[in-house]
Order: sequence, then structure tokens, then C-alpha cells
Amino acid sequence: QKHLIRLSVLSSLSSILDTMPGATTGTVLISDPLNFWGGKRVKPMQEKNTEPVFEPATGKCCRLVRYMVPCGAEEVDEAIKSAHAAYLQWRKMAGMERARVMLEAARIIRERREKIAKLEVINNGKSITEALVDIDVAWQCIEYYAGLAGTLAGQHIQLPGGSFAYTRREPLGVCVGIGAWNYPFQIASWKSAPALACGNAMVFKPSPMTPVTAVILAEIYKEAGVPDGLFCVVQGGADTGTLLCQHPKVAKVSFTGSVPTGKKVMEMSAKGVKQVTLELGGKSPLLIFKDCELENAVKGALMANFLTQGEVCCNGTRVYVQREIMPQFLEKVVKRTKAIPVGDPLLDGTRMGALISKPHLEKVLGFVSQAKKEGAKVLCGGEPIVPSDPNLKGGYFMAPCVLDNCRDDMTCVKEEIFGPVMSVLPFDTEEEVIGRANNTTFGLASGVFTRDISRAHRVAENLEAGTCFINNYNISPVEVPFGGYKMSGFGRENGQVTIEYYSQLKTVVVEMGDVDSLF
Repeated sequence: QKHLIRLSVLSSLSSILDTMPGATTGTVLISDPLNFWGGKRVKPMQEKNTEPVFEPATGKCCRLVRYMVPCGAEEVDEAIKSAHAAYLQWRKMAGMERARVMLEAARIIRERREKIAKLEVINNGKSITEALVDIDVAWQCIEYYAGLAGTLAGQHIQLPGGSFAYTRREPLGVCVGIGAWNYPFQIASWKSAPALACGNAMVFKPSPMTPVTAVILAEIYKEAGVPDGLFCVVQGGADTGTLLCQHPKVAKVSFTGSVPTGKKVMEMSAKGVKQVTLELGGKSPLLIFKDCELENAVKGALMANFLTQGEVCCNGTRVYVQREIMPQFLEKVVKRTKAIPVGDPLLDGTRMGALISKPHLEKVLGFVSQAKKEGAKVLCGGEPIVPSDPNLKGGYFMAPCVLDNCRDDMTCVKEEIFGPVMSVLPFDTEEEVIGRANNTTFGLASGVFTRDISRAHRVAENLEAGTCFINNYNISPVEVPFGGYKMSGFGRENGQVTIEYYSQLKTVVVEMGDVDSLF
């Protein structure tokens, strides 16, 4: 029995999430407004330039929310003014006061994790198993920065004659977060948690393809006790993003997405001399040496390529395997790849759900076709899948793919595919493979599997990437910084250092004697 869930505009957060246990793929309908400022959901001023939202698992115009209505200039201005008013209250609160509110938000998310995860799956297409982890990472992030909120402090500097100076770590003001569609709720949390801990407000724009769960986070923050307007959500695409980046009351922009869009965000923000954090694309190398523990290396390669249907910016999609163990590696990795259960993302047994959209699925399949034309050999997968469930026949599913016989000059090795496609390449020596691994404009992540501890740290030092995983891959605890080198961006998310990207230092100089004037 499938339950059609109709939610009125007046529905509360709890009633929306309370419907989730009975929901199944292709059955959920939400009619609530998806904008949020001033402490409440806000209807669009006018419904024009609407964009259809599709449910990845069914391929149908999403019953969850049929259309995304972008915010115009007046709505963006309203949201930012609401955020600024809240910021003026929030910045005056002690760090421990802010921490208590944030801890309550983390508690609410933890309590409702299963329901939020299910809503995320319906809108995004990833498996429920992964979505539950994403929601856990979200509340852990908020909890972590709540712990740091009360520790923010300056420095005292003694000067001659009893004079002194001190520094104050102060918030920036209204920050803008622009999210991606692969981790909608988690990215909203990653950006808002450090911003709020430092005393800022945030206006967040989710991807137009995944507009649903950011507003849930906004309602949770309100329920936890933040001032109305402290975390606002505006829906929209590139035009709305432009309005946010160019608004004079915005102090900082944090963007997650592609390199071309990141360049535009940086250019627009530069006109107002706004601080920018960019978390952009990647084509990360994974180096597997012959002395590795092979079973772990195979599992690491799968984690490096097939999480969230391969739609992960830091994936290790260039898998360099030392020539002596290449046959054994390929045999094991192909066997395990073929065994990945692909299908309804709401089923507990599913390990790979649907890609985000039909155009994106076609783009990924196009990369596989191009790879074959350039001489790569498809060892498994790389074709569309039609699940047996008739409700899923239009979904954006594909079989995870392993490519052999790859070369560094192939398109599949040079360009970010953002899908479940692993390119495997042989290498002979450490020096050779480091040079090949670094021969890219990207620098988001990297990985190495080896039992040689000296080699592990030597390789980590020489790889040009913001993260290097040793004997594992795609492990991102909220305590450690995440961000890129080169064209993968700059600035960091997570970890203690991110406090510096959401605050500014003021120096106060105090003279205790008479002024020694030259005039």
C-alpha cells in the first residue's frame, strides 16, 4: 500500500517529518514553500521561471516538490535583511550561549535522523544507508562547532611602559552558503555550523535540483532557539546566486560546486571585496603499491569511486596500481563491483541508488562511450539499468563501471566524470606515479595504499592535494579540515582552522602613558 502524502502550506516541521516512516519511492508530495526567512517559510512572490524538480529514482517530475521557484532581487534582499537583523542579536551573545542553542539543534537532528535521511533520499537518489551517515555527520558538525564557540578568544601583547594591545576575534556578518546537490543537508550543516559558532548569520541557497532538506535545517535551528532570520534559505539557480554574491550586505560567500561556477562566484564576490571559500571539483589519484594489503586496497578503491553513485568531488577516480599486482587487483575489484546492489534507494539492501538527473546520467554514459573510443576496456558496468520494480523504470540508474587499459591522456582520466566510473592505470615506480598523479589542474584529494610507513608519509608529502588518505579513502571526520589545492579551490571546511574563515581579527592598542608626538 503506497501512501500519498499531501502536506498543506501550514504544515509544521514535525508533521512533514512524521509522514516519512510510511513514505515510499514515488509517493511523497509536499506543497509547502521552500524559502525560509524571518523565522518562517515564505511563499514565492511570483511563480515565474520555475524549474521542474525530478525524483531520481523514478525519473518523474518529483511528487515531493514538483517545481522550484527561484527567488528574485526583492526576495533575496528581504532574506539578507532578515539575516542581518538576527546577526546583530546573535553576535552579542557569549560563545557558551550560542553553543547551547547549537547543541540543541544537533540533538533535534539526531533525534529525527531517520526521517530527515528518508526525505534526503527521495530528493537526491542516494541509498538510505549513506543518507543516514550524512545526517549523522551533519549533527556531529554542529555539535563540534558548538564546542568551539565558547573557546574563541584573542591575544594579549605587552608593550613598553605598561601599555598593551589585544586582539578580538569577531564575526564577519551575513555569510552566504551555496550548496551542491550531492550532499544537500550535510553541506548546509558544514557551512552554517562554523558560521553560527563565530557569531555570523547565513543565507543558504541549495541546488535547484535538491531544494527540500535545507529548509528542514532552517526550521530545526529556529526550534533550537536561534534568533529569527539567523539561518535563511532562498531557492534559485544561477541568477539567484548572482544576486547573493553581489549584495552589499553580504560579507562572505562559501561555495561548493564546479570549477567554472566557482570562478564566476569568485569574480562576482571580488567586486565587493568579499571573502570567499571555494570547494570545487577533483580528479583525485589513488596509488596502490604492490606491498599493500590487497583486500583493504580493493575496498578502498570501491569507497573512493562508488559512494553516492560516484557523485563525490573528492573521489579517487584515477586508480594507479603497481604493475605486479594489477591482475589480482582487477579480478577482485571487478568481482566486488559487479556485486553492488543497485536499485530503490529507500531499501536497506541497496548500496547504489540513482544518479541525480537524466542529463547527468547521459553525460556519465557519454564518458564511458568516449573511453571505449579512445581505447579503454570496460571490464564491467557502464550501461543503464532498468530495475524490475515498474515504479523505477524511468529512474536514472546505471551499473558501476571499471575501465582498464587506460592512459593518462584519455578523457576519462583527465576530466571529472562525477559518476560511478573507475579508471585503472598501471605504474612501475614511486617517482613515476607521483609525477603522473600530480599532472592535473585539480588538487582536492589523494590516497595511497602501502605497508611501508616511510613510503606512505613520503608519498603524502609529495602529492599536490588538500587531503591524502593513507590505507583508507573518503573518510571525512568533522574534526579535520577539508579543502583543495590548485583549481580545486581554497579555504577549508571542518576542523578548528575553519573558525579563521568565518571570523576576522581586530587589534586594539592601549596607551597607558602620555602620547609621544612628533608634532
